[in-house]
Amino acid sequence: MKKFKLTPFQVAVHLGAWLPLAWLTWAYITNHLTVNPIQAATQEAGKFAITLLVLSLACTPLNTLFRWRSMLTVRRALGLYAFMYAALHLSILVGLDYSFDLSSLWGDLAGKPYILVGAATLLILIPLAITSTKGWMKRMGKNWMRLHRLVYAACLLAVVHYAWAKKGDLFSLRGDIALPLLYGGIVLLLLFLRIPVIRRAITKLRGAISQAVYGFRVKPGDRSLTDPPDVVVQRDPD
Repeated sequence: MKKFKLTPFQVAVHLGAWLPLAWLTWAYITNHLTVNPIQAATQEAGKFAITLLVLSLACTPLNTLFRWRSMLTVRRALGLYAFMYAALHLSILVGLDYSFDLSSLWGDLAGKPYILVGAATLLILIPLAITSTKGWMKRMGKNWMRLHRLVYAACLLAVVHYAWAKKGDLFSLRGDIALPLLYGGIVLLLLFLRIPVIRRAITKLRGAISQAVYGFRVKPGDRSLTDPPDVVVQRDPD
């Protein structure tokens, strides 16, 4: 039976993912969340969600660029934590802000389309979280990979949701869009680095640099080329 063991890096990632929730809970209980604590809690949970989602997307590019294989062992956890905070984000909105008054929420959708975009993002993440286990990977086969590529759409929708929630417009570059624009730029860069021809070029360049500096070249069978595309809840490599 395979023993369950976490590396110090994995422990640090797990602790880091739980710290925002601990801080948010403490700040809410002790009235340290501005004069509108419900709105602040909603916004903070959403910010944690998009940050962790982008970090999960960054795991494979970081390994491709720097052979940082430790990132591959935490991408599934980062994706699941992103889903947790996204669910919390929506729960605070529906439960505390609207007091589960779905009729009022439905009536506000016309003036607040960002809620629909956010809900669509969460709906994408739900099946990815459910099918995150190795059992589901084996059961679904190639369809698992097709399903989990939806994380790319989820990341882009999350950026649009974030910008609209801050009363910004990414397309006309108006409003409070500094942070959404930063997240959007990072997501686009990560998607660019995920293009197969770009990944192969980076690995080839990295191999040439390794040969020049250390006297060895990365072999064609390097796992960074053969790892499946990183997805929000992708299997950790054995």
